[in-house]
Amino acid sequence: MSESKTEVAPVRDASTVMLVRDSAAGPEVFLQRRVRAMAFAAGMTVFPGGGVDPSDATADIAWAGPEPRWWGEQFGIEAGRAQALVCAAVRETFEECGVLLAGPTPDSVVCDTSGYAEARRRIEKRELSFPQFLADANLVLRADLLRPWDNWVTPTVEQRRYDTRFFVALLPTGQEADGATSEAAAARWSTPADALDRWKAEEDILMPPTWTQLTSLGRFDSTAAMLAATPAITPIQPTPVFADGRIIRLEFPNWEQYMADLPGGILGGRKPN
Repeated sequence: MSESKTEVAPVRDASTVMLVRDSAAGPEVFLQRRVRAMAFAAGMTVFPGGGVDPSDATADIAWAGPEPRWWGEQFGIEAGRAQALVCAAVRETFEECGVLLAGPTPDSVVCDTSGYAEARRRIEKRELSFPQFLADANLVLRADLLRPWDNWVTPTVEQRRYDTRFFVALLPTGQEADGATSEAAAARWSTPADALDRWKAEEDILMPPTWTQLTSLGRFDSTAAMLAATPAITPIQPTPVFADGRIIRLEFPNWEQYMADLPGGILGGRKPN
């Protein structure tokens, strides 16, 4: 991409959920490889997530846990926008891997989501809004099952840009995560260390935000420790560095380590132009 580009694409709010579980090998996180036909992050290995939908801002969702104002304080934004981001996080997790952070009461969570398969399909196709689904199924959104974690903004050189809030959530008892979405070519559970090893072996492609979150999660020896953590959240927007009119790297916190481990032929999580 040339340094001469002057137009900057608008930024869209997005939510990403790092779904975790404990295993004999240590904490694992759920990852998906995006299909190559996607307009954004095609072929990349990512966590479930996506852009905020207008319906996510619906004010009358049955809600349990920290109120939107609290979420706004964590992310440094106003409450209405924070509510939409939390709703998007729960919706995208349901759409992309079938895990539903909601329950029939404020202190319960569904243990089997198979009965909601048709609703999931309709939500993904935008035939049914997520707030309407919750209302029809008499379910309460469990905001307390999420933890705020990080905030990344797509660099200005990209044609599609997102202001993405990262969340952590524990896989609810009885539920199973899957890859039954049109956006995923493959899905798996992996320890953060194994996921990073696959990247180093060029078996997966990780964008800097994904690499950063895996590195961060890899410091914890249990999901309980992850959920108890209170990381400082400051927006991160990688800065492109150019040479001869082309990007040679993206600079962000710990970019030197990222570049040191970067597999050959990939620049900033993508092949150079």
